[in-house]
Amino acid sequence: MNKIINALKKFRDDRDWKQFHNPKDLSLALSIESNELLECFLWKSSEDANIAKVREELADVFAYAFLMADAYGLDVEEIVLEKIKANEKKYPIDKSKGSAQKYNEL
Repeated sequence: MNKIINALKKFRDDRDWKQFHNPKDLSLALSIESNELLECFLWKSSEDANIAKVREELADVFAYAFLMADAYGLDVEEIVLEKIKANEKKYPIDKSKGSAQKYNEL
């Protein structure tokens, strides 16, 4: 993870773009890139999506998410593992297995 974040920061800093990468603007960019990822699937099945385009947009989503985590000093591995633990409590296997219901509807 650090290798990726350091490469992103070097790319950003070499271009003097840190001034544009505040948490608010990173959040906006993340949302926009997420929508560009969604566009890969618009009016088609998952199997018909252009995988090269999915790959490109997914990389953008990850890049902005990692930069946002770094801006707040968050450890990506730590926060994702914490979220998995929280979701394990919200979605116990015996109630949620095979179900798409939200935790408060189980």
